[in-house]
Amino acid sequence: MRLLALSGSLRARSSNGAVLRSALTFWDGPAATADIGALPHFNPDLDGEDATPPAPVAALRTAVASADALLVVSPEYAHGVPGALKNALDWLVSSGECVSKPVAVITASPSPTGGDHANAQLREVLRMMTGEVVSAACREIPAISPKIDPTTERVTDEATLAELGVALSHLAAAAAPLTP
Repeated sequence: MRLLALSGSLRARSSNGAVLRSALTFWDGPAATADIGALPHFNPDLDGEDATPPAPVAALRTAVASADALLVVSPEYAHGVPGALKNALDWLVSSGECVSKPVAVITASPSPTGGDHANAQLREVLRMMTGEVVSAACREIPAISPKIDPTTERVTDEATLAELGVALSHLAAAAAPLTP
């Protein structure tokens, strides 16, 4: 089973990047992370019936289409989804690659809420895109900063690692019936 991960943070040393890298260790199969930072701003004029989408958009769509499941890991900015991640999802709305694809949403935040607003928004957007949001695979991780080793850029908190393992096992179980 192939997993494609999307990070809502473009920062090189982001705590959500550490969560994403740590979560990927629990996936039993090939996994890749999409480069959403190279995407142009969403513009429907660039994506009409006769238009050829920009190369980064075509690459994202191909990666999503070839994945058996999606993992979205994101911070919360101003009680919402980071713009770069929302932009990436906007490019996928009308193209159909997310239809019936199992998706897990994990948000992590230094705050005690764990990015609950962004988590709820992402789930809603992905459901509207007819992605199969796997509720049992979604997580909100509060107070993330002390749970990460800044040297290895990985989650070290045992309870958080256990939760990531459970989340990824639920995602894999949802993707398994769809895999030939």
